[in-house]
Amino acid sequence: MTRARTLKTLAGALALAATAAVQAAPAAPPAAVAGAREIAALPDGAWLALDKKALRLLDADGRERARLALRGKQLDTRAATHGALAVVLDADTQRTLAVTVDTRAMTLAAQPAVESPAFPVEASCLFRDGQGLDHLFVVGDDGQAEQWLLGAQGARLVRRLALPPQTQACRVDDAAGWLYAQEEDAGVWAYRAEAEGAPRRRAVALAGPLGPLRGGVQAMAVVPGGLATVDGRGRLQLWREADGRWRADGKARPTGGKAVEALAAKADTSGLLLAWHDEAAGRWATRALPWAAPAPRAVLPVVRAIAQTDPVPRFGDAADDPAIWVHPADPARSLVLGTNKKQGLFVYGLDGRQRQVLEAGRLNNVDVRQGLRFGTLRLDLALATQRDEKALAVFTIAADGTLADAGRIATGLDEVYGTCLYAAPAGGLEALVNDKDGRVERIRVEAAPGADGRPVFAGRVVQRFRLATQPEGCVADDDSGRLFIGEEDRGVWVLDLGAAEPRPQLVLKVGGLLRADVEGLALYHDREAGRSWLVVSSQGNDSYVVAEAAPPWRVKGAFRIGLNAAAGIDGASETDGLETTSTPLGPALPRGALVVQDGHKRLPDGAQNFKIVDWREVERVLGLR
Repeated sequence: MTRARTLKTLAGALALAATAAVQAAPAAPPAAVAGAREIAALPDGAWLALDKKALRLLDADGRERARLALRGKQLDTRAATHGALAVVLDADTQRTLAVTVDTRAMTLAAQPAVESPAFPVEASCLFRDGQGLDHLFVVGDDGQAEQWLLGAQGARLVRRLALPPQTQACRVDDAAGWLYAQEEDAGVWAYRAEAEGAPRRRAVALAGPLGPLRGGVQAMAVVPGGLATVDGRGRLQLWREADGRWRADGKARPTGGKAVEALAAKADTSGLLLAWHDEAAGRWATRALPWAAPAPRAVLPVVRAIAQTDPVPRFGDAADDPAIWVHPADPARSLVLGTNKKQGLFVYGLDGRQRQVLEAGRLNNVDVRQGLRFGTLRLDLALATQRDEKALAVFTIAADGTLADAGRIATGLDEVYGTCLYAAPAGGLEALVNDKDGRVERIRVEAAPGADGRPVFAGRVVQRFRLATQPEGCVADDDSGRLFIGEEDRGVWVLDLGAAEPRPQLVLKVGGLLRADVEGLALYHDREAGRSWLVVSSQGNDSYVVAEAAPPWRVKGAFRIGLNAAAGIDGASETDGLETTSTPLGPALPRGALVVQDGHKRLPDGAQNFKIVDWREVERVLGLR
C-alpha cells in the first residue's frame, strides 16, 4: 500500500487516539501526520500528531498551528468543550503532561498532570468515569500504579494499585469500566477502573501456552464492547467482553507488520476500522472489519455524600454498622454511632469528626432507640452484638450524647451476628438477634435501677425462629410491627411481630437490581407523605435498593454513592450496614440522612469509614416525592 493510499484510507474514519475517545474525523488528514508514531483526530478537522520530537497540533489543511517540544509517548485523549483533553508522557522527565487542546484558538497549553510519583513511569492513560470526572492512571515498569482525579482543584490521589510488572501500556474502556494493562511477554489483563469496590483482575488475552497470543502482545486498542490486540507475530485479534469474560471474535488475522507498536480503532454503525503502525516500515496500515457494538449498559443514578467520618483506626474489614442518635434539643448536634469489629463502638458528629470511643471489643451490628420507659427509668439506648461474648452490649446515651457501657445481655446463640431493635407502641423494648446458622432470637430487654442508681439490664427470650441460611441485616418497623430481615444470598424477608408464630415471607428476591450479598437494611419514614421506604445494601453491585415498606413491596429503584469532587469525599462500596432517619438534622439535612458503611476508603486510600448522604439526594434521583 502506498503512503498516499494509506493517508486516503485514514481520511475516511480514523480517530487514532488509542482509546478512540475523540470520535470526530476530518474530511482529509494532512500529509504531515504520516510520519507520526501516534495521532488523534480532533473536533473541527484538527489533528494531534506525536512523533519523536514534539506533540503538534495541525489544522484540517495540515498546517502546524502549535507545537510542544518533547520526546513523548502514550498519547491519550478525551473530548472536551472546543477541543480535547490530552495526556502524554514526557520520556525525558517521566512526567505525564495534561494538554488542553483548543481547536478554536488552535493552541496547546500543557502543565504537569500529577506530581511525579516515587517510581519511573512507563505508561499512562485517561479514564472518564460515569459521573463525567476525568482520572489519570500512571504505571511503573515494576507494576506500581496510581490513580489520580483531575480537575480544577488540581490532581488528587485516589488510590494506589498493583498492575503487572513490565506493563508497557494501559487503556480504559470508559463504558465498561475496565482498565487494560498490556504486559508485553504475558498478555493483556483487565482491572476495575472504578476505584470503589474490591480489586478485581481478569485475564483477557494471554501468551502461550496459557493463551493464543504468540510472542506476547505488542499493541492494543479499545473497541466498543471489547479489545483489539496485535501479538508478537503481527497477528490481529478481536476480543468481545461479556460479564467480565473475553472470547476471541473470529480468527487472528495477519497484519503484515514486523514491528507493530501502535494500534487504534474507530467504530460506527457500519463496523470497525483498525489501524496499526509498523515501526519497521514507518507507516500506518488499515483494515475494515464487521463489528456489532453492544447495547448501552444500564447505569444507576448517583448521589454524593456531604460528609464522611474519620477512618476507624484499624485496617481491613473493621467498620461495619452505623446507627443515628437524634439530639433532643438541637438535631444538628445529633450523632452517628459506628461499630468497629476489631475495637468497639465509635461516636461521630454530623461533621464526621470522632467524639468518643468505647473499647467494647468485637461489635458487629448496632441499633438505637430513644425515649424508652422502664418503670421510673427513661432512657436512650444503643445495643450492639458482641461476637466474642455471644451477647448484646448495652450502652446508655445521656442527653448531651455521651455514651456509657452499661453491661451485657446473654444470648443462646453460638455465633452472634446481626441485631435490630423493636419498640412496640404498647411500650418496652425487644432485640432481634441472629446467628450465622440462620437462628433468630427475640429478646425482651428489661431494666431496673441498680444500687448505685445506674440501670441494670437483663433479657429473656420470648420467641425463636430461623431462616434457611445466613442472615445479618434487619430492621423493625415500630409502627406496623413488621420485621424485615435479610438473608444474604436470597433476599429480604418480612415477618409480623404481632403473630404468635411469625411466618417469614420473601418480599424482595435477589436478582435484577438486588445482588447478593444482601447486607444492611433501614427504614425511612416519610411522615409528610404517610409512607415508608425500605433501603437495602446490595453489596454485590455496590448499590442501594429502595422499595416500598408495605404491600405490594414495589421496588422504586436503586442508586450508587459516587465521588464528591468538590468536597473531596470518595464514594461508597461493598457496604455492610446502613441507617436512615427522616428527622430534620439541621439546615444541611432538612429531610434527614442516610448513613452507610464504606468498605473501601479512597481519595486517598485509608481505613474504612462511614458516609453521610443528604436524603434529598435520594429523593431526587429516584423521584420519591
